[in-house]
Amino acid sequence: KLAGSASMKVAPRGGEQWQIDLNVKGTRGFARLAGLNIEQSTVFDVEGDLFRPRSQATVRHALLMGKKMVGTYDWTNHTAQWQGDIKKNRRAPLSLQTGDLSALLMNLAVIRDAAPGRQLDYRVVDNGRVREYAYSVSTEPETVTVEDLSYSALRVSRTNGGNDETIFWVADGVPTPVRILQREDGQDGIDLRLVEYQGVP
Repeated sequence: KLAGSASMKVAPRGGEQWQIDLNVKGTRGFARLAGLNIEQSTVFDVEGDLFRPRSQATVRHALLMGKKMVGTYDWTNHTAQWQGDIKKNRRAPLSLQTGDLSALLMNLAVIRDAAPGRQLDYRVVDNGRVREYAYSVSTEPETVTVEDLSYSALRVSRTNGGNDETIFWVADGVPTPVRILQREDGQDGIDLRLVEYQGVP
């Protein structure tokens, strides 16, 4: 059932830095009653062909509660650390490796890297945790229809998520995934579908 809307934006911050933002807002059903509102952002730069996070923030608003977590990526000392409403065991500095991403930047990396039959591997350092993500890209595109729009898109499926599945559909020339499906124990959970996108000349 339709539960809300989401928007993703990538914009220059000046100099060599960029910022990617994701806003998810519940507008119907339980999500609306709970006042669900999630805002995420990552400031990053580009080094060669790598997206390199510099800072990351997550703000979650819900009925009677709210959380804010802010992280800093120190590439001089190769550490990352988070502060705010985060568990104590996630506040310790984490070691950074070349190529590490935030969760938001992984969305951009999947779009950049998806090619027929390719295997994709990412190390994500986000909100005080380090996680490994492995994806398999379909060999042929498939048609994805969202409202009045139709895309020829490659399916990118996570292969190391256990009972938690994440599937992206990536279409050539479209700056965001045209669909992101999260499933748990074989059941559809969150299904984000692109209904509009705008490019900046």
